Amino acid sequence: MHVLTELFNNILAVFRTIQVKDFIDIIAITFIIFSLFKLVRETRAEQLLKGVVVLIAVYLISIIFKLTMMENLMRLLFEFSVLIIAIIFQPEIRKALERIGQNNFGRNFLSFIFYKGKSDDEIKSIKRAIISVADVAAVFSSSKTGALIVFEREVKLSDIADSGTILNSEPSVALLGNIFFNKAPLHDGATIIRNGKIYAAGCILPLTDNKKVDINLGTRHRAALGMSEISDAVVVVVSEETGNISTVVNGKMKRDFDRESLIAFLENSLVDDTKIYVKKSSRFSSKRKENEDEN
Repeated sequence: MHVLTELFNNILAVFRTIQVKDFIDIIAITFIIFSLFKLVRETRAEQLLKGVVVLIAVYLISIIFKLTMMENLMRLLFEFSVLIIAIIFQPEIRKALERIGQNNFGRNFLSFIFYKGKSDDEIKSIKRAIISVADVAAVFSSSKTGALIVFEREVKLSDIADSGTILNSEPSVALLGNIFFNKAPLHDGATIIRNGKIYAAGCILPLTDNKKVDINLGTRHRAALGMSEISDAVVVVVSEETGNISTVVNGKMKRDFDRESLIAFLENSLVDDTKIYVKKSSRFSSKRKENEDEN
C-alpha cells in the first residue's frame, strides 16, 4: 500500500510541474510524428523505416547479450544515422518540404513577406495568354492534337524549363499551333507559360508517383499530375486520343472543358488569385508607409 501511495504522489508531483508550454510541446511532437508516419505510408520509405526498426532491435539484442563487436558496429552506424537518413529519405524529405511550402498557411505566410504582386500590364499579359491557350485548346480538341501547357505560379519552374528550349515569346494561337504540330521537334514536351509569356517549350515533366491513377490515362496526363504534385502550377492537357480538354491543379484533375469554361477556370486560378496577393501586398505596403510617415 505504501508503494502505491508513493507512486501516486510521484505521478501527482509530475503533473504539478507540467505547464501550458509542455502541453504545446507534446502536441507539436505528436503532430510531427503523425505527419511522418502519414508521409511514409504506402511508399518505398515505409519499407526503409521497417529496416531501421530491425537495426534498432539488433542493437538492443547486442546490448542485452553483450555482443561487443555488434554493439560497437551498431553504435557507429547510429552515430551517422542523421546523414544516412537524409540521403536515403531525400525524395520524401523534399516532397514534405514542398508540401509545407504549398499548403495554404505556407503560401499565405511567404506571400505576405516576399510577394510583391503583379502589375496591371502583367495581369493583362496573363489574360492574353489565357485567351490564346483556350483558343488553341479548342482547335486541338476538334483536331485531336495532343498538348501539354503549364502555367507557372509562385513556384518557379526554371529547372523544368532547362530541360526544353527557352523561347520567352508572346503567346499566340499560331505559335502554340506550331509548337504542338505533330511533326514539330517540340511537340512531345510541355510548354511553360511564365507571367503571360511562353517561357519554354519541349520541356520534360516528372510523371506522377500515385499508384491509384486511372490506368487509361496516358503519359501527358500522368506528366500533368506529376507536375502539379511538385508545384502549384496550373496544367492544361488536350488528349490526343479523345480531344478532351483537362486541367490539373494540386494533383486533382478536372475534365470536359470547352473554350469558355477553360477561360473561366484559368482566370479564376491565375488572375483572381493574383489580385488577392496584389491587394494583400498593397495593404502591407500602405501600412509600412504609414509607419514610416509616423516615424
